[in-house]
Amino acid sequence: MSMTKRYRRSGLVTTSALRDIYAMAETQATVVGSFESFRASSLKAGADEVVERRWGPGQIVETHTHTFDADALVTEGEMWLTIGGGTRQLRPGDRFHIASGTPHSERYGPQGATYWVARRNAR
Repeated sequence: MSMTKRYRRSGLVTTSALRDIYAMAETQATVVGSFESFRASSLKAGADEVVERRWGPGQIVETHTHTFDADALVTEGEMWLTIGGGTRQLRPGDRFHIASGTPHSERYGPQGATYWVARRNAR
């Protein structure tokens, strides 16, 4: 049995794991920034519109598509995004991209979720 497995089984956290946790928390705190900076950089990069979407606790959005590409940043709560049979759990600081016409569904956590989304219409 490797030393790493032994540490994980005993409940000890390695220095490497602590570094990863710290880096993840630091990234989430700095990635979110302000809506205005997200909006400005998204419009500069070619987005047609940038909006904030708020979803209620436990809300489910069945499979659907959009006529635009979506690049989003989760800012509050948590959600699960399902695309092509794979599901991702997303929390503040996480980003996701959905290409125009891609079937997907969404499920929101017990506190709901908020994300900022830059939309680029199909050309």
